[in-house]
Amino acid sequence: MSALHASLLDTPILAVALTLAAYLGGVALFERLGRPSWCPAVLIGALFTAAGLWLLGYEFADYQRNVAWLTLLLGPATVALAVPLYQQRQHIFELWKPILCCLPLAAALAALYAVLIAWLLGAPPAVLASLVPKSVTAPIAMGILEQIGGSLSLMLGGLLITGVMSTIFVSLLARPLKITDPRILGFALGVNGHAIGIVRAFELGPTAGAFASLGMSLTGVFTALFLPLVWRLFLG
Repeated sequence: MSALHASLLDTPILAVALTLAAYLGGVALFERLGRPSWCPAVLIGALFTAAGLWLLGYEFADYQRNVAWLTLLLGPATVALAVPLYQQRQHIFELWKPILCCLPLAAALAALYAVLIAWLLGAPPAVLASLVPKSVTAPIAMGILEQIGGSLSLMLGGLLITGVMSTIFVSLLARPLKITDPRILGFALGVNGHAIGIVRAFELGPTAGAFASLGMSLTGVFTALFLPLVWRLFLG
């Protein structure tokens, strides 16, 4: 049995099966809880995955290596967000001026506030670099991280926490601020909550989902173009 266990740990079979089982379990529990915005399925799945790795004695480095091909699917999944954008293109064209005006400020603030808090708390440059791309989708964030340095694990943790907290606060603040326009809610979720925010936006409707996809895409492009340059100028 020990030989079989060691063999499974050294192949992608167990890692992929664990990942898929954790995700499906997270979705099932998410539905059973009534689809709460404060606890998305991806967070539950991540907790299930971490628990499985601990119970199996699976080293994270080995797990990461064995699920590398799943990570490659993040790119096509991100590109596929062009479909809802095309379907809602008329609504997007109507608001292109306010979108372009608010995007640079929103994207800059999304990267700045976490770095500023960490810097004030005395975090080293590696931690600061890991937190900078936390508001963009994982494929783009990993590309940025390769240019500026930092910890992949810390960055992915920041992505997860940012996405969850964004869905919570957008939902909480929308009511007292009387914001009901799905375009505004979707764009805010996409800019701040990346893929997790998009999932929440599509629960609000196709228009919110399309604007969330637009917000995440534009934030990713803006951040990928300017963040490495700004990082080298001020912290490089």
